[in-house]
Amino acid sequence: MVPVSDTKDVQRTLDLALRIGELLLSNGAGAADVTATMASVTHHLGLRHTLVDVTFTSLMLSHQESVDDTPIVMRRHVTHREVDYADLTAVDLLVRALLAGEIDRDEAASRVLRIASTGHPRPRWAITASWGVTGAGIALLLGGSWIVLAVAAVAGSVIEVVQRRIERLRLPFFYSQVAGALVGTLIAVAVAASPAPVDPSVVVTAAIVMLLAGLGFIGAIQDALTGFTITANARLMEVMIATVGIIVGVSAGLHVGGWLGLDLSIDPGASGLGQLPGVMLGAGVTAGAFAVSAYSPKRIVTPIALLAALTSGAFLLVTQSDVGRPGAAGVAAFTIGFLGYYMARNFRVPPLVVVVSCIVPLLPGLSIYRALSLLAGEDISGLLPMITAAGIAIALASGVLLGQYVAQPLGHEARRLERRLAGPRLVGPLRARAGRGRRG
Repeated sequence: MVPVSDTKDVQRTLDLALRIGELLLSNGAGAADVTATMASVTHHLGLRHTLVDVTFTSLMLSHQESVDDTPIVMRRHVTHREVDYADLTAVDLLVRALLAGEIDRDEAASRVLRIASTGHPRPRWAITASWGVTGAGIALLLGGSWIVLAVAAVAGSVIEVVQRRIERLRLPFFYSQVAGALVGTLIAVAVAASPAPVDPSVVVTAAIVMLLAGLGFIGAIQDALTGFTITANARLMEVMIATVGIIVGVSAGLHVGGWLGLDLSIDPGASGLGQLPGVMLGAGVTAGAFAVSAYSPKRIVTPIALLAALTSGAFLLVTQSDVGRPGAAGVAAFTIGFLGYYMARNFRVPPLVVVVSCIVPLLPGLSIYRALSLLAGEDISGLLPMITAAGIAIALASGVLLGQYVAQPLGHEARRLERRLAGPRLVGPLRARAGRGRRG
C-alpha cells in the first residue's frame, strides 16, 4: 500500500479514481461495479476512509483521515459518450495492473488520459458496415431470404448514418430513436409496395432489435438488484424513453403504410424464427457484428459469435418444448452469463462486453413489432405481446446476472466476495475492496 501524506497526493488519487469511474460508467458499467472499482483504487493507493457516491450523471469521492481533519471532496460529471468496449477493456486491464502493483499511480493516470483522449479504434465506415451486417444477421435469424437479408443490411447501415447525423445536431437521444425506427419502417413500406418477394415485417423487426441493442437493460437491472435505486431508476427511465422513441417511429411508419393501403402486419400464428441452422448462424453473425460496432477487441468477436449461436439455438429448442418465450429467454441468458464469465476471464475482457453482445439476438423485437402492428389496427390484443416483450427483456437481464452469480468462485473465496461485493461483477477486478459507498 502506498502511504498518503499530503493534500496533493490525496487529490491526485481521488482524481485518478474519478476518471476511471467516469470511463466505466459512461461505457455501460453498473453503479455497483463502478463503486467497488473506485474504492479499490483509492484503498490500494493508501486512502482508508473514502466515501464513494455514484449516480447516473455524476461521481463523488470524499476522503477524511480523521474527525478533526477537513474532508476533501471531489466530483466529476459524467457526460454521454458513444459506448466503446475497447475503452472499457483498456480501463479494466489498467485497474488490474494497478492493483497488482505492475504500474504506479502516475503511470495509471497517464494511461487513463490517453484512453480518454484517443479516438475509436475502428473507422466510421467499418461501424456503418457492421450495423448492416447486424441487420442481415437478424433477418437470417428470422428466416429471411437472401433478398430480405440484403434489404435488412441496407436498412441497418442507413439507420446508423441517420442516427449519427442526428447526434451531431445535439438533439436528445429520443429523437434519434424515432428517426431510426421511422427510417427502418419506411424502408419496409417501400419494399412492401414493390413487387419484390420480401417480408417487410422482417425488415422492421431487424430495425427494432438494432435500436434496442444499445440500450442499458443489463446495467439498469444490475443497479436495481444491487441496491442503487436512484441510478437504476434513471437508467430504466432512459431505456423506457428510448423504447418509446422506437414505438413512435415504427407506429408512424405503419400509419404511412396504412395510408398507402399496404399491410405490414405479422401472421399471428408465425413464430418469427427460422430453422435451427439459420437461427444459430444468424445469431452468431448478429452478436459478432454488434461486438464490432461497439468497438470490442478483435480477440473476443469470434468467441462472442460462437456463444451467441449456441445460446440462441438452445433458446429455439426450449421454445419448441412449449416453454414461454420469457422463460426460454431466461434460460438462454443464464447460460450466457455463466459461460460468458469464464470466456471473459480467458480472453481478458470485462464480462459486460460478452453478455451484452450475446443477448442482442434474443432481444424482443418481434414481440414489439407484433404489438405495434395490432395496435395500429386498433386491436387491443396488441397489449399482450407488448407485455411479453417486457417480460423477455427482464428475463434476459436478470438471467445474465444470475449466471454471473453462479459462475463466481465457490467455497472460501465466495464467502470473501460475499463480504466485499454487492452483486456480480461485470466490470473490474474480482478481488476488490468494496470500501464505503452510498447507493444512489
